[in-house]
Amino acid sequence: MELLTILNRCHRLRRFVYDRARFSPDRKSTEVSVRPRKGSAAICSRCHQPAPGYDEFGERRFEFIPPWGFFVFLLYTMRRVDCRRCGTVVVEEVPWGDGKRTLTEVYMLFLARWARRLSWKETAEAFRTSWEKVFDAVEHVVTLGLEHRTLGQIDAIGVDEIRYAKGHKYLTLVYQIDIGITRLLWVGKERTIESFQGFFTTMGEAVVSKIVFICSDMWEPYLKVIREKCSEALHILDRFHIVAKMNKALDAVRAEETRRMQRERPRPGLKEVSLAAA
Repeated sequence: MELLTILNRCHRLRRFVYDRARFSPDRKSTEVSVRPRKGSAAICSRCHQPAPGYDEFGERRFEFIPPWGFFVFLLYTMRRVDCRRCGTVVVEEVPWGDGKRTLTEVYMLFLARWARRLSWKETAEAFRTSWEKVFDAVEHVVTLGLEHRTLGQIDAIGVDEIRYAKGHKYLTLVYQIDIGITRLLWVGKERTIESFQGFFTTMGEAVVSKIVFICSDMWEPYLKVIREKCSEALHILDRFHIVAKMNKALDAVRAEETRRMQRERPRPGLKEVSLAAA
């Protein structure tokens, strides 16, 4: 079975066809040429509508999923279009990539799915790519998901932080914790007031005003923002931190009582000295 047949079965391209496949000169990768389907118009990358061609921009290499340990690249000579709707000349839109990244859409989705099971470093090593490309793939998929997600009704949220590097380097995480649905809603850099306020700005007043329950620990920036933004919601404090605060308070009481008893206890020999003086 030929490689082009496999590609057409597993990843067929709209308005384009796989032209031919060959090994690279060093025989370490496979290069697949792509050309526009006969009679198909170029698509403007801004308004996503057909537009007349202007000229050719130059050949680009898009990295594809690497089967059998070989790198695979799609080679395509990009066209520029003269879009009358946008009033400018822009590079055409292609279905396998956004024209700026060197990875194909399907390869970014492939890496992002593996990055959920492995660390980003392990994913990069397993598929012979770089950590930066795995990061780029995850960022692209997350951005795409945020653009197309439907928030719906959010009744309960949970706020927590996670350390991502040595020292005091934290990310603030906000989850939806409703019955039947638990999902990550937002990630903010650091665990500051300004960072946490970004969550409420992103969600918008329409969503925030309907939140009924909030669960968090006793980190002061979280408490302050929650008081300001969700004063009507029932704020549930994390049991672990409540118990820790209670134990700390009990330890302080024990220490103070110990010091008081030591101050009030009679000194040895004080009674005998008083009798002798009398």
